[in-house]
Amino acid sequence: MSVNEIPFDDFSRRFSIRAKNLMWLLGAGASASAGLPTAMDLIWEFKRTLFLSQNPGAGFATAHLSDPAVRNRIDAHIKSLEGLPPLGAQNEYATLFEEAYPAESDRRAILDANLAGAKPSYGHMALATLMRHGQTRLVWTTNFDTLVADACAKTYGTTSTLTSIDLDSASQAKQLIADERWPIEIKLHGDFRSRSLKNTNDELRQQDAQLRSMLVDSSKRFGLVVCGYSGRDDSVMDALEQAIAHENSFPAGFFWLHRGDDPPLPRVADLLESGIANNVEAAIVRLENFDETLRDLVRLLDGIDMAKLDQFALHKSTWTPAPRQRATRTGWPVVRLNAIPIIDSPTQCRRLECEIGGTAEVREAVTQAGVDVLAVRSQVGVLAFGADEDVRNAFDSHGITEFDLHAFDARRHRYDSTERGLLGDALSRAIEHCRALSRVYRHTFVPAKPDDSTWNRLRNLTGPLIGNVKTVPDLQWTEGISVRLDWADDRLWLLIEPRTVFEGITESNKMAATDFARERTIRRYNPVVNDLIDFWSRHLAQDGKEMRAFDTGVGIDAVFRLSPITCFSRKVYS
Repeated sequence: MSVNEIPFDDFSRRFSIRAKNLMWLLGAGASASAGLPTAMDLIWEFKRTLFLSQNPGAGFATAHLSDPAVRNRIDAHIKSLEGLPPLGAQNEYATLFEEAYPAESDRRAILDANLAGAKPSYGHMALATLMRHGQTRLVWTTNFDTLVADACAKTYGTTSTLTSIDLDSASQAKQLIADERWPIEIKLHGDFRSRSLKNTNDELRQQDAQLRSMLVDSSKRFGLVVCGYSGRDDSVMDALEQAIAHENSFPAGFFWLHRGDDPPLPRVADLLESGIANNVEAAIVRLENFDETLRDLVRLLDGIDMAKLDQFALHKSTWTPAPRQRATRTGWPVVRLNAIPIIDSPTQCRRLECEIGGTAEVREAVTQAGVDVLAVRSQVGVLAFGADEDVRNAFDSHGITEFDLHAFDARRHRYDSTERGLLGDALSRAIEHCRALSRVYRHTFVPAKPDDSTWNRLRNLTGPLIGNVKTVPDLQWTEGISVRLDWADDRLWLLIEPRTVFEGITESNKMAATDFARERTIRRYNPVVNDLIDFWSRHLAQDGKEMRAFDTGVGIDAVFRLSPITCFSRKVYS
């Protein structure tokens, strides 16, 4: 079905005249620019979760979820399950979410984890700027995040100007709109902190009728711009269909902003056709992303103070989708990166409260007790891995007042926090414990038995694995690797660096060691480095076999699993 489509420049000119008479409806795509997953991202995550839970040990094969081959394998499994919708079905998101996580509390935890640490993007700040200048009065959203409210707080300098309505305060919406208490944000699916989170088929059918009724009523007064919303929720689409069928609805127009070259969902196309049949100015407008769209719209309006927005742009990194490939290319130009995806990592550790100082004192207590424990000091207490008896023995003399569990917060994995440092130490310990490596320094390893057949492939790539520097005979070297835990793309990665490792370096022989290492590696061109990265990633991962830091069953162990396939970077054609 063909739908009415207008170019973006045409829409932007209409918007510049009608802005204050246009409402906005934001979906997950509008939050993607802030780093949050879209509905389609979550659909594939739910599918992968179902696949992995029903196919143990296949984690390494699904590490690259963007790979079409990986998606085909997962989708083939999903199609074999009874009662699940086909790819692209209207109820796909809600049904898969409920299938993967039947308990509402678990779904709430998933949403909380995805929303953690999100900050407004340029698009949210631009929308808040429009609100401040009276050019946007009413925003509807299907999102659970607080990005619009956070942007308004930054723009207005206060949290009291924007009124946010969710399922817990739906009864206020009608009066606030009648009183024109602009700006107003209304969450059709409720705030993620709402008591009645609605995110499955049954729950969506019971979504608060008052808010949908307000959307229908408001359509008689305002036009609507839909952005970042795919049209997958029956309840929201029902309300839009009801609204657009009314005589004289959406007087300022109905504009569906759509990213990509693919057509919108059939129900969206039907909605627009229905609007045109009812004399509504309804059209599809294609765009690149939320941030660039708002940037272009704001700049066309007169009297907008851009100072705060321009200042924000100077210091804010923006998530911009890669340009779409428009031509067929042969081959697949890629760059292999030295980042190994961490499939599984600890979600909790032991936490205790006692009278002790910082991390240095904590580690000294462990040393004095002679126990096998990894521990650090954080704001919430002492965090530790190891056998419970050993942990108690290390800190009993400091007066333990609490002894329980601590759940890791993904937001603290994003930077070099105490918790990430503890995980990094635990991962190094697990590598040493399970992968036939000796730890020379904190995160640097060499083969425990360099002459063992385990290292034949490495020996073929590098030559001898151990020896002495000819100019400094007492300076021994070994082929090894350094590792580092890092965060990118909303997940933990293990960065690996093949290197020549020295023991016995002093100020007098440091230069000789540097020259030797340079000479030994200078002819390792791309093919060799690629093979080295491949060797180490597969050796460390061992087909996704778990690594345990302690191998204890009487405390909190640190268990990791790695993918043998490193991250790749594809060249983008524009």
